[in-house]
Amino acid sequence: MGGKHLKVTPWALWIILSFFLYGVLHGQDVQAPTLRECCQYGMDRALEGHDCTILPLISISISHTCRITQEQCCAAAVGDQLCDKGMIMAKEQGACEWPFFSGGTWDTKISKMCCDCCMLGLMIASQASSCELQGLSLERQCTHTAKSCCGINSAEEPKQTVTAKPVANFTTTPPEGSNGCRDSNCSQLCVGNGTCACLDGYQLQNDGVSCVDSNECLTDNHNCVSGQVCINTEGSFRCQRETSCGTGYELRNDNDCHDIDECALGSHNCGPDFVCNNTAGSFRCYPKESCPIGYIQDAVGNCNDFNECVAYASPCLPGETCNNTEGSYTCRRNKIPCGRGYHLIENGTRCEDVDECRTGNVCGVHGCVNLVGTYRCECRNGFIFNSISKLCEDINECRYYPAQLCAHKCENTEGSYKCSCAIGFKLIPDGRSCEDVNECEANPCSQECANVYGSYQCYCRRGYQLSDIDGIACEDIDECALPTGGHVCSYRCSNAPGSFYCTCPPTGYTLAHNGRTCQDIDECSTGIHTCSVSESCFNIQGGFRCLFFACPQNFRQAAQGSGGDALINVRCIKSCHPHDISCNIKPVHTITHTSLSLPTFRDFHEPQEIVFLRTVTAANSAVPGATDVFFDIQYADDQFSFDVEKRTHHGMIIGVVRQVKPIIGPRDLVIEVAMNYIKSRDVSHRNIVIIHVFISELWF
Repeated sequence: MGGKHLKVTPWALWIILSFFLYGVLHGQDVQAPTLRECCQYGMDRALEGHDCTILPLISISISHTCRITQEQCCAAAVGDQLCDKGMIMAKEQGACEWPFFSGGTWDTKISKMCCDCCMLGLMIASQASSCELQGLSLERQCTHTAKSCCGINSAEEPKQTVTAKPVANFTTTPPEGSNGCRDSNCSQLCVGNGTCACLDGYQLQNDGVSCVDSNECLTDNHNCVSGQVCINTEGSFRCQRETSCGTGYELRNDNDCHDIDECALGSHNCGPDFVCNNTAGSFRCYPKESCPIGYIQDAVGNCNDFNECVAYASPCLPGETCNNTEGSYTCRRNKIPCGRGYHLIENGTRCEDVDECRTGNVCGVHGCVNLVGTYRCECRNGFIFNSISKLCEDINECRYYPAQLCAHKCENTEGSYKCSCAIGFKLIPDGRSCEDVNECEANPCSQECANVYGSYQCYCRRGYQLSDIDGIACEDIDECALPTGGHVCSYRCSNAPGSFYCTCPPTGYTLAHNGRTCQDIDECSTGIHTCSVSESCFNIQGGFRCLFFACPQNFRQAAQGSGGDALINVRCIKSCHPHDISCNIKPVHTITHTSLSLPTFRDFHEPQEIVFLRTVTAANSAVPGATDVFFDIQYADDQFSFDVEKRTHHGMIIGVVRQVKPIIGPRDLVIEVAMNYIKSRDVSHRNIVIIHVFISELWF
């Protein structure tokens, strides 16, 4: 096939002849060229890809016969195209598997049939067999296709007739009368010299004679696509759908879903007054009785009125209007239509202009001018005429002249406008400009006010802060509640309006001149203590202690305050009888009582040095025979809150007693420290220092 027209195949000519006879038998005077013309038209439509079932007629006079002819020739041409596609696939690809074809189920079925039949013809030609296909009962189109392909690949037709399976897997056949295959016992095929071969789908056994079925499903030599399952058959396989076909369809041996004809099987539910009409996947029931003209039958057999005015494009003559009636319709002549601004005169023969300015107050308070077929309003100042709505509309001066009319804000009004000012400004007599308003003249603030351009600012006196709520009122600042309030007063802070004041404990302290610090009252120096004559008054933080220290046996008290150290209360020096050997050999030479007043350390982060124990021993341990001093705490509290460190100060050995743990007062503690003097690895003598520590409950 080529050019603009398809060639007329024998199949198409047979269709033409059949329908020509059909026309003759029905008494129609139809000439053969007319049917050929109809057939050629149908084939041309097939080339253009049209649907053969909905082709337009080429002639009104020959309607039924020509329509059948063009439709069947179109279908034949489409079938020839699909068959040619299958033959090309067989010649070029050598395979006719279902996934190789595109299109619908019907198209693929025709192409695959022609491909298989062409493969049969090519195989017969390769075996040098006769192309007459003797002994094979094939479909007419398949026979024609096989003979066409066999004739193309065979220069001459051998006399041998092949009746074996048309899918044999060999390419040559020995000449007739060959001695090698005449006496062979091959189970299927002999390819010469007694060599056996098997058809496709079989495999030769080790004996070289027998053929057994090859399971293509297990060897993965099938071509089943996704959604299909491979099922092995004798000498071949088939692909079966995994999913069902659905209601109204059934799966057949060709693995396709076919429509179930419920009407033919009698499985429909149409009543006795209905006729069953099969459809794809279902069926329809149509009533047997017909309705009269002007009515249409619905699905349940009822006759309903047919609206001719809607169904037909122009059921009435020009100038008439269709009016549907029960079972029919009527036509009513149209009246003369007048456009807007016109109306019919009394006799109804023509239209004349309407004077809208007289018939109604169309322009309101504005002037009115009548025009032919319309009117126009003469608008007052501040308005403009809208030719579409025919009304006088207000001119928005603020929109057209936004920065020329008012200094701040412009507000449109009916036929005019007015100016206004932003907050903090007022309009001056010219009605356009704005000036600042001094808000402080109205005393808006609770304390102090400062006018600014367009607004004002309130501020407060010392000790007050501006409210976060209204920004006007002044609120008292609670200095005692500020993050630094704990350090404003040494003891207790009391808030007052706009200020604060500090207080001290009721006894033992007095407020300093700065009004914040609490100073300890020295009861001992002021003589307000209650100590007896035999007791010593020792001032501590927030109070005093009456102390009395007596020296133990074999010790005598040295002068109080000797050495210029005010912390020393009593120093006892060893004083033995010359003949008291046990007293003389004891290493303790001095016992010193000292007192110390300490606060409760508020932020205790590191050890605090509280007492320094000085010696007159030089720090020179490298000199042979030199004296060394070791310090040791022999008694303290149960929490081991103190330790002693050995240090050097100006070349001399000293001991530093430290508080290493926080202690919450009030508490009275006693620390006993031994100062051991070592010479030649022996303790030459020892001095005892007893420290009386009085810890206050306060941090100052």
